[in-house]
Formats: sequence, C-alpha cells, structure tokens
Amino acid sequence: MTKAKRGTALITGASSGIGAVYADRLARKGYDLILVARNREKLNALADRITTQTRQTVEVLEADLNDPRSIADVEQKLRSDASITMLVNNAGVGTHSSLMDSKIENMVDMITLNVTAPTRLTYAVAPGFVARGHGEIINIASIVSIAPELLNGVYGGSKAFMLAFSQSLHHELASKGIRVQAVLPGATATDFWANGGLPVENLDAAIVMSAEKMVDAALVGFERGELVTIPSLHAVDQWEAYEAARQAMLPQLSSNTPAPRYTTTH
Repeated sequence: MTKAKRGTALITGASSGIGAVYADRLARKGYDLILVARNREKLNALADRITTQTRQTVEVLEADLNDPRSIADVEQKLRSDASITMLVNNAGVGTHSSLMDSKIENMVDMITLNVTAPTRLTYAVAPGFVARGHGEIINIASIVSIAPELLNGVYGGSKAFMLAFSQSLHHELASKGIRVQAVLPGATATDFWANGGLPVENLDAAIVMSAEKMVDAALVGFERGELVTIPSLHAVDQWEAYEAARQAMLPQLSSNTPAPRYTTTH
C-alpha cells in the first residue's frame, strides 16, 4: 500500500528523545522531514536510519535555537518552504532544581529556548499555513503547565506559556484550516533528568513513561482532533471538568465592579 503524502514536518530538538521519536513516527505516516537540532552528527545518523527504513526525504538543519543567527535560519526555512505542512515545537530545556538553587543566566536561557524560540518559529510558519488553508502545529508542553508546583517555577511558567499559546492559536486559526495541539507529557524517560543531575532511574518507575509510548499516545490524540493531550492522565473526565470550569468562568472574569468579597461594605 502506498503511503499518503503528508507534506513535510519540521521538528525541533529532533536529535534524540521525544523529537527523534516524532521524526520516526511521522516519517512512517508519510511525512518528509526537516530535523533541527544542535548536534549534526546525531541528526545525520537519525536521518540516514529514517531514510533507509521509510524512504521519506529527510533534511538536516543544524541550529542552536538560543542563537539569534541560527533561529533566523530556521525562520527563513519555515517562511520559504511551501512543502512544510507541520511544525513540531519540541526543543526545550528544563530543570528540577528550585528557583533559589538555579542561576539566573540559566533561567533566561530556558525562557529563550522554551518560549521565545517556539513563538518565533510559529510566527514564521503561520502566515504560509493560513495562505494555503492548511497546516499543523504541535507544541510540546508539560504537565507542569497545569501543575507548576511540581518543578522549577521558570520551567513551569515556560510550559504554561506553551499551553496558553496553543489554546490561543487554536482560537485564532482553527477556522483558517490550522490544526493545533498542545502535548502535556508527565515524567518521560529522556535525557532531561540526567542533564539536570537526577537520572531517570532515581524516579519511581510507576510515573515514568517511555518516549515511544508518550509520542504514540500523543499522535493518537492528534489524529482524534484533541487540542490538549495528556498521555498519562487516565481519568480524562478530570481534565474535562477542569476545562469546563475554566470555560464557565470566562464570561465572568471582567466586570466594571469588584466582587462583593472585595468591597469594604461586604
């Protein structure tokens, strides 16, 4: 059976972990790929393997998304290559160290990679998607976007941005043919933990999902049209109730008078 052509998916942070799994899975679904990361050697090895196994076209783009010149190159690619039909904003960095134990320079770099970079890349690709009437954006957030108490506050804040950004993009662009998904992984077996000084083997195995299972679940959610996908959450009714409560509050969040509990006469 011939695979359907899906266009080209550009994936950031594609050299390992979640990004590399997305590359493999999307190629098998019929996407050509543009793989973006800092490590050209790893990118080339992954590209060779995927090309051999799937016969899809795979392009490698070495880029450090914390570097303005590098990110400009990726933006230009997104603006100029009309074959691109999907952007996967996966590149990111995190920490489990507390705010007080973290260097401000590292926190600023985290914001640049986790917030500024995906914003710039999305703004680069969205006009072309709108002009062509179709496009897909997958933003990798985290469960800490709704549970910021669990890890470092800057990391949680950056992932909360990704969730809010996705929800707003969906609101603005769904009617123009653009699909948006925010993926909220829990603890995932990647280099995230070792890079922060706490190898994943130190975590309770019951809370750690493999990158392969996480991505496969997220792609099921994407195919089903979910805006927010939380692969680890079994009790989906809890998320539905959470979102329903948020939606119910929306019309009541702005008023010309303070709530009675804030008035001196109350």
